[in-house]
Amino acid sequence: MESEKKLLLHICCSPCLMYPYTVAVATPPGNKFDKVIGYFYNPNIHPYSEYLRREESLKKFSEAVGLKVIYEKNYDMEEFIRNIVFREENRCYYCLGNRLEKTAALAKSSKFTHFSTTLLYSKRQNHDYIKETGFNLQKKYGVNFYYEDFRQGYKEGIKLSYEYDLYRQNYCGCIYSEKERFFGKPASKAV
Repeated sequence: MESEKKLLLHICCSPCLMYPYTVAVATPPGNKFDKVIGYFYNPNIHPYSEYLRREESLKKFSEAVGLKVIYEKNYDMEEFIRNIVFREENRCYYCLGNRLEKTAALAKSSKFTHFSTTLLYSKRQNHDYIKETGFNLQKKYGVNFYYEDFRQGYKEGIKLSYEYDLYRQNYCGCIYSEKERFFGKPASKAV
């Protein structure tokens, strides 16, 4: 008998969840996993009011579709900032790696067979780095990294987020990207 396939899916925000959710869970030929649980861990999101707004949007969607989500209780903004200060140009590498590693570690300790992230949906993130990091963490933690290029469903995800009337943010989350949206020039090479 084949063992149950369980996915822990890191969620950066509800709009980025839309398409990966349909692929992994909701729509046939979806249902690639017997069980999918979301994981909201994003200490990069600033200010805290923005963090709460994104968390509330995710709760709205997850309750509507019956998706169980683990919400990280520790909002460790200070640790995030300590790890990027004076390395702002490379901040995305730390940010992406940190969130993936935390997800892989939780997947292992909670006996999931797979882990993944909705960061694979974004056209603005360093997709190759996310993929490489995921497979490296698979080796480190012994939990399978579920890779799929969710960017192919980018337009569909946007459409779904409007259908569910979800909050759509206009920056990735960190205080540096918030500044970039006003000044118009990226400070990071990883994005």
